[in-house]
Amino acid sequence: MIQPSEVLLPTERSRDARPVHLVRPESLDAVLATLAQWQAEWVRSAGFRAAPGECLLVPGKDGAPAMALAGMGEEDAGSLAHGALSMKLPEGLWRFELAAELPPGDLLALGWVLSAYRFTAYRDAARNPAQLACPQGADRQDVLLQAEAIWLARDLINTPVEDLGPADLARHAQDMAETFGGRVMRVEGEALQQGFPLIHAVGRAAPVERAPRLIDMVWGRPDAPRVTLVGKGVCFDTGGLNLKPDRGMILMKKDMGGAAAALALARMIMASGLDVRLRVLVPAVENSVSGEAMRPSDVIRARSGLTVEIGNTDAEGRLILADALTAAWEEDPDLVIDLATLTGAARVALGPDLPAMFTEDNALAAELMRTGMEIDDPLWHMPLWTPYEKGLKSGIADTGNISSDGFAGSIIAALFLRKFVKEPSRWVHLDIFGWNPSDRPARPKGGDVQAVRALFSMLRARHVS
Repeated sequence: MIQPSEVLLPTERSRDARPVHLVRPESLDAVLATLAQWQAEWVRSAGFRAAPGECLLVPGKDGAPAMALAGMGEEDAGSLAHGALSMKLPEGLWRFELAAELPPGDLLALGWVLSAYRFTAYRDAARNPAQLACPQGADRQDVLLQAEAIWLARDLINTPVEDLGPADLARHAQDMAETFGGRVMRVEGEALQQGFPLIHAVGRAAPVERAPRLIDMVWGRPDAPRVTLVGKGVCFDTGGLNLKPDRGMILMKKDMGGAAAALALARMIMASGLDVRLRVLVPAVENSVSGEAMRPSDVIRARSGLTVEIGNTDAEGRLILADALTAAWEEDPDLVIDLATLTGAARVALGPDLPAMFTEDNALAAELMRTGMEIDDPLWHMPLWTPYEKGLKSGIADTGNISSDGFAGSIIAALFLRKFVKEPSRWVHLDIFGWNPSDRPARPKGGDVQAVRALFSMLRARHVS
C-alpha cells in the first residue's frame, strides 16, 4: 500500500520533475508566450481555456508529455482543488511552477497527497498517483504528518465492521499511543457496567467478542494545558430495536467517524509535539439487536447521576458521549472537543460538506470558522438554543434522549450533551458527516475526517512548545 511519503517527495527532487503550470484565463496568453511556438499552437488547437478543473498535457519534442497546464479560478486560491492533478496526470514526478498568485505551497502539497488516497485493503488500486516534488516554501514534514493522520482515519472509516469492531479500534489507539509514548487504558465488562452505564447499555446487545469498552489514551507532560478529545465510536449502528431502514444502515460502518477524527487529531498533536496534556476518550460500541438490547422507555442512570429515558434506541451516539464527557470533566480540562457523526439533522441543515459546530465560546467559534475557511476545512457555528431544551423533558426521568416533536435535531442533540458538560464555555461539539458521497479534489469518495485540520491549526497556534 502506497504511503503519503511516497507521493510527496523532497523539494530537491524538483530538478527531475515535469512542470505543472496553474493558469488563470486572464493569464493564459502570458503563459503561452513562455512556451515554444509550436507548443503554444498545440495548446490553442486543443481548445484549452484555463477553466477551473481543466487540464492539458503538452508534449515535448519526443512526443511524450513534457508539461501540463491546469486551469485555476479565483475560488481555488485558498483551496485544495489542485490536488486532483495527482490522479489526472500520468504517473511520474511533477512540480508546480510557482508564481505569486498561486495558492500557498502547503495547500498545493496537502491537496495533492489527500487526493492520492485510495482504500486498497480489499482490492488493488487501478493506478498509482502521480508524485509531487514538495513546492518551495512548503513544510513537507508538516504536510506529511497531517496527511498520514487523515489517511489513517479514512482507512478506519472505510473498513467494514467485520474487521473493525470495538476491540480493533482499541488496538489502533494502543498502537498510536505506543508510537508516540502515550498510554492507553480500557474499561470494559463489569467495570463498564458500573462506571459507564450508558456506554454499556448501548453496546450490551453485541456478542462478547464485540463487547463495548471505553478507550482512554493520555499523552504529554502532566502539568501542560489539558486538552481532551472525545470521539463517538459506534463501529456499526443498526439503530437497535428502533431498527434503521436499509438505506439508513448501509453507511453505518462510518458511525465511528468521530472516533477516527479524534484519533487523527490526536496523531497530529503528538507527531508535532504540541505542549499539551492530551487525553482521548473513545466509547467504542456496536449498536446491535438481541435479547440484551436496550429498549425504548428504558430508564438508565448515567455516570453523572442523571437518569435518562430512552425515547429512541437509534439516538445512541449521544448516550455514549454523555458518559465519556462526564469522565472528561472529572479532570477539569482546559478544553474539551467532541467529534461525532451524530445527527442527520445537521446534514439537512448544512449538507454533507459543512460540519455543525456548537460552543458557547463565540471567540473560539469565530477563530475556527476563519481558520477553516483559510485552509479549506470549513465548519459552521450553530446555536445552543436553550428554549429548545424543553423538548428533552421526560415524565419519569431527569431527561429524555430525544425530543417529542422532531424539530431542530442537531441542536437538541447538542443540548442533551451540554447536560453532561461542567463548563460549556470550554467545550466544542462537532456534528460531522465523516463521508464523501462522491469524488472531489482532495476528498475521494468514502470515509473522511472533517474539521480536524481547522482544530489542529487552532491548537497549534495556542500550544506550540
